[in-house]
This record gives sequence, C-alpha cells and structure tokens, in this order.
Amino acid sequence: MVMGKKTVGVKKRLAKFLKANRRPPLWVTLKTKRRVVTSPARRFWRHNKLKV
Repeated sequence: MVMGKKTVGVKKRLAKFLKANRRPPLWVTLKTKRRVVTSPARRFWRHNKLKV
C-alpha cells in the first residue's frame, strides 16, 4: 500500500478516518461524568478494515 499509487480522494478519506480514530477529549469525559468514555468511530487496524 504505497501512498504514491493512491488517488487524492482516497488519501483524503484515509486522512478523515485517521482523524476520527482518536479518543474523545478529556473534557468530554469530565463533563458527562464518565458516561462518554469511548468513541464509536474507534477502530484497530488489525480488527476492522476500511472500505475506502
């Protein structure tokens, strides 16, 4: 998977998925009294593959 062989649209989508793969900020966890701890968009690269 070389990035030079990908189109610009695929790269933009991959960057979007990469940004979404972060944990929610700490202030969200504090504000919701630990009700929100994980993000539904989280994924591990070995378990879930993207359909880009």
